[in-house]
Amino acid sequence: MTVRPILKFPHPALRSPAEPLTEFGDDLRLLAHDLLETMRAAPGIGITAAHIGVLKRLVVLELDPTNEARFYVNPEIKWSSSETIRHEEGSVSMPGVSDEIERAASVRVGYRDLSGVPQTEEATGLLSICLQHEIDQLNGIFWIDRLSKLKRDRLIKRYEKLQRSQR
Repeated sequence: MTVRPILKFPHPALRSPAEPLTEFGDDLRLLAHDLLETMRAAPGIGITAAHIGVLKRLVVLELDPTNEARFYVNPEIKWSSSETIRHEEGSVSMPGVSDEIERAASVRVGYRDLSGVPQTEEATGLLSICLQHEIDQLNGIFWIDRLSKLKRDRLIKRYEKLQRSQR
């Protein structure tokens, strides 16, 4: 398993839709475990293959290091609640900045596991937020696109200033 370089905002791949995975084998497992190691090193609680420049529909989540990591191949939101919640979000591709985003409080996600077996999962709370955030990423929607233009512009300026100060 390898820690791979993470693309940084504003890399165009972060706003590019990812392609479905069709082969379920050793290459997919290797990519999934590389993503897990990369996410842990960042550190983060969620990552997609797009974050490392691989435009394939793969999500890895590890919300709590005491529980096993979760792998979602070709995830899709099948249903979302009309009730919403707000939560602070950020990205491994835009470290050092975050903002509050409003999302559905609950979702039902269809996906395949690493062996290609179809799965369905109901999620609430942080898991729901993370699934929506990462599935957005797979659809070419970077998390800051969920902010108003004013908030997004301010956050980008803050991020750019932070990047300049770290050089």
